Amino acid sequence: MLARNILQASVGCPGLSLAFPKKRISFLQTLTTGHSVFKTFRMDGKKEPEESQDTTSAGADSATTAVPMEDTNPSSSTESGQTWSTEPGLLPGETVVREGKAAILFPSANEVFYNPVQEFNRDLTCAVITEFAREQLAQRGVRILVPGEKDRVVVRLSEENGTEDQEASEQPEKEQQNEEEGDKKEYITASVGERCEQGLRVLEGLAASGLRSVRFALEVPGLKSITANDYSAKAAALIARNAQHNNVSHILQASQRDASMVMYEARGKKERYDVIDLDPYGSPSPFLDAAVQAVSEGGLLCITCTDMAVMAGNSGETCYSKYGSMSIKSRYCHEMALRIILHSLDQRAAVYQRYIEPLLSVSVDFYIRVFVRVKTGQAVVKNSASKHALLYNCVGCGAFHLQRMGKKMSQGKHMKYSAATGPPVGPNCEHCRQRHQLGGPIWAEPIHDIKFVQKVLGAVSGNPTHFRTSKRIEGVLSMVTEELQDVPLYYVLDHLSSTVHCNTPPLLQFRSALLHAGYRVSLSHACKNAVKTDAPAGVLWDIIRCWEKSNPVKRERLSETIEFSFNANPQSRKRHLTRFQENPQANWGPKARAKSGGGISSELEDKRKQFQGKRKKPITDSSQLKSLPCKKFRKGTCTYGDKCCYSHELEQETNEKKMD
Repeated sequence: MLARNILQASVGCPGLSLAFPKKRISFLQTLTTGHSVFKTFRMDGKKEPEESQDTTSAGADSATTAVPMEDTNPSSSTESGQTWSTEPGLLPGETVVREGKAAILFPSANEVFYNPVQEFNRDLTCAVITEFAREQLAQRGVRILVPGEKDRVVVRLSEENGTEDQEASEQPEKEQQNEEEGDKKEYITASVGERCEQGLRVLEGLAASGLRSVRFALEVPGLKSITANDYSAKAAALIARNAQHNNVSHILQASQRDASMVMYEARGKKERYDVIDLDPYGSPSPFLDAAVQAVSEGGLLCITCTDMAVMAGNSGETCYSKYGSMSIKSRYCHEMALRIILHSLDQRAAVYQRYIEPLLSVSVDFYIRVFVRVKTGQAVVKNSASKHALLYNCVGCGAFHLQRMGKKMSQGKHMKYSAATGPPVGPNCEHCRQRHQLGGPIWAEPIHDIKFVQKVLGAVSGNPTHFRTSKRIEGVLSMVTEELQDVPLYYVLDHLSSTVHCNTPPLLQFRSALLHAGYRVSLSHACKNAVKTDAPAGVLWDIIRCWEKSNPVKRERLSETIEFSFNANPQSRKRHLTRFQENPQANWGPKARAKSGGGISSELEDKRKQFQGKRKKPITDSSQLKSLPCKKFRKGTCTYGDKCCYSHELEQETNEKKMD
């Protein structure tokens, strides 16, 4: 109603234009044609129903524009003649799922995949893309406006490194200078829910319900377009309905195509996407080749891997076929999984004279998530061999060594590249005389860009109500900033102590001992008891021997060589930040794959409930074994008959159901 009155007044009274900003035409177009809360007025001149509307001011340099309401009405707008209706149009069995600022229409059956546990993943992605947009659009003369965001704070938790503290003190001065220089320039402001012509083009290749894309449109400013693609016809139709339901159809377009083909057709420099998000059910390996070609110069790739069984060493041969790297079972398997996917991305990008720069890599719950910037440069690609390394892992004590695939040497203004020499270890481990396993190649360079992570952390800390998982994001990113960036992989403290059969020393005391010995040490976000250090494995065993004095085992097996003191505590532990959360709900974890017709098979549902918590509640009564099927009977090799302690009837019922 307000937009109509303003438009009529300006047309009937030309002198009124002096009261408007300089860009009066675009201002009126925003009010009358923008996809916002002003869209729901009647065109026939009748009195329109009253409804609350939320508007925000874009600042003194820009006109007041409408933004989507934070609590969106759970209904889609439909057009009937000249009337815009806001009444719900839910189909039978549909429910409204609310997350962030999005309200998603979701079928009750399992026809379209949705996992509420990954809200942290989506929140973190929105925070990262917002900061990425801030950096990219600043170069294009665009300033983004984030609701609820106040003065920017760059968070640094370093306490041992004085140079970092000095940089922290110099950072506000540099930012103030940049702001003063920026005030002299004319910036175009971009708010959430608005289409920015100079903004970023985003592709979500495997969108499912479109929840992630809708959240991008409602929570990330400075976007030109969002393409939400899914191969499923039902998913594509649901994406279109959700875009209309949340009033973001002017930014978000639904697509029903093969994700690889969408990206292969966007390989031209003018057609490339600035941000590509891939969150598949399982492995992203079929899409990586297309993704590294379809992202723009300096663009952002967001990749999720949920096939952790493969990447953590249960199926090393499968990992090699998918990612070109052999995974091994080890205590540091979660960080190794991050380095495997980074190795695969860089290797595929190098084919096209491109390379990656990891911005943030996290291992969370049952999946891993990496954010990498992709650039082009033939000279830099030559460094690729020296960025990757083979891994030698001792099967006895867990000591590991890295062997770079190549080496580079500076010769004046030129760089000489050659093959690396090795191996760095002998046939047997020098500490326990056990054999070595060979894994990799893996990414051996830093997996985070600390400056970028600090910017994301500062934005989240300064606006804690923006995301529901803000506390956990702050905790994880704080630990990331504390990690040693040039030290790949880590040791697990309880594994070190179990090797010599002694009690596990407190983590803080073990960390203090390494610092006292003159080595660097940090924790890791990927494992609660992890220790990242540049100390050789021999020093770690010396510390364990020193600790064993007060927790003795057989004396003839141990002899200490160095004395240590124990005392230290990192900032993330002092502040009691949320880093590792408890399971948020029953039967928590990866969800079943979406299938045509929806629903989950009763056999799968019963199996999930049957084995839930089996390690915490082991079977002590043999009579309970009758509730479990006999595996030998399934193969036809059980010779116990009715005397078998496992059930044969369950297998027969299952076979009869399959026959039906």
